[in-house]
Amino acid sequence: MTAKEIVQEFYKSDALIDSAILKDYMHPDVIVDWNSSKGFVQLNFASLVELSDELSQAYVRSKIRISHIIAENDMITVRYSHFVKTIENPREEMLLAHFISIWQIKDNKLHRGFQMSQIS
Repeated sequence: MTAKEIVQEFYKSDALIDSAILKDYMHPDVIVDWNSSKGFVQLNFASLVELSDELSQAYVRSKIRISHIIAENDMITVRYSHFVKTIENPREEMLLAHFISIWQIKDNKLHRGFQMSQIS
C-alpha cells in the first residue's frame, strides 16, 4: 500500500472514534503537533488513543470528507472536514471542524503529523 493509500484508509476508517482501529494505523513513536483554534498541543501514541476514547464517549459516528490530498514520497498532505453524530442526537450530522494535516509514513504507519484545525 502506498503512503497516500494508508492515509486515505485511515480517514475512511472509524479510527478517530475507535482506539482499537487507531492503534493499527499509528506508529508506536508517533508524534502529532496540533495547532487548533484553542492553541497548540503535542500528542503521542498514548494521548492519541486517549483522545480517540474521549471522542467515542461523545459521538456515535465520525465521517471525514477529504477535499484535497497530495502525496510526495512518504509525506501526505490532506485537507478535510470532520463530521460527527452525537449520542444525544444520532440522526443529525454536525460539522465538527476543518483540518489540514501533513503526515509522514514510517513502517507503513502514521509516524509524524502536523495538523491545523478550525472549529466550524
